Amino acid sequence: MCFRVIAVLSGALAFSSSTTVFADEYYPENQTTSTPRGEHWWSGDWYLTLGAKGFVAPKYEGAKDYMLSAAPVISLGRAGKSVRFSSLNDNASFGFIDTGVFRAGLTGKLITGRDRGDSDDLKGLHDVDWGVEVGGFAEFYPTDNIRGRVEVRRGIGAHDGVVADFAIDAFKDITPTVRVSAGPRATVASKDYFKEYYGVTASESVASGLAQYSPGGGLKSLGVGGQITWQTTDKITTSAYAEYSRLMGPAADSSLVRERGSANQATLGVQATYRFDFAL
Repeated sequence: MCFRVIAVLSGALAFSSSTTVFADEYYPENQTTSTPRGEHWWSGDWYLTLGAKGFVAPKYEGAKDYMLSAAPVISLGRAGKSVRFSSLNDNASFGFIDTGVFRAGLTGKLITGRDRGDSDDLKGLHDVDWGVEVGGFAEFYPTDNIRGRVEVRRGIGAHDGVVADFAIDAFKDITPTVRVSAGPRATVASKDYFKEYYGVTASESVASGLAQYSPGGGLKSLGVGGQITWQTTDKITTSAYAEYSRLMGPAADSSLVRERGSANQATLGVQATYRFDFAL
């Protein structure tokens, strides 16, 4: 198993990111409804969360072999009453609408590249550039302990497709500082997304030995995920999480997956963060 450090400042997308589950308990007294005259929109109390996560995940989408990776965790947001629940599976987001039961806004995801040198399985295939996915999210709470979330994102750089993630999480505080959560996952994607990650052109078929494959759009995966989060101190949060997905449709039918990879995809990881409070 190899070790890779992804040293990318993903905090550029990480306003109001999902690194802390119990954020709604931090600053309930700091809620304001308007900016006082003479102050700017950025005036007030803010927080900066810094940390790191280590995780074991497939070498590439659809791979059967796994690798150990690490990445920074950076989150910047305005202090105040936050959402009731956030998952480590969520992408960085900034909410513009928040009624307490319904929340919506912008979301973004950093996409790491795929190099044919990463695995012998990829020899003869095209590389995938680094990029981002940007779009919107919406989440709702049908009950006090269940959250549903939808993200729809458009690729920039890495691919030109559209990806939509669906998740439902049931969560419970088993102690005042420990929360557990779990729920189902589903992802659908457009043709352009599958073409970039799972397609095999005629020339690539000759170079790689894989069967030619031209995918359409549709269901990408179904799965389940969960996490345990411990509010270690007022400022330190530690978490352990696991995600499993089964590739479906255009992804599972790819010759890359059928001949060299696996439809079973899992991620196991741990994360620790520290929160800095400041005022502007």
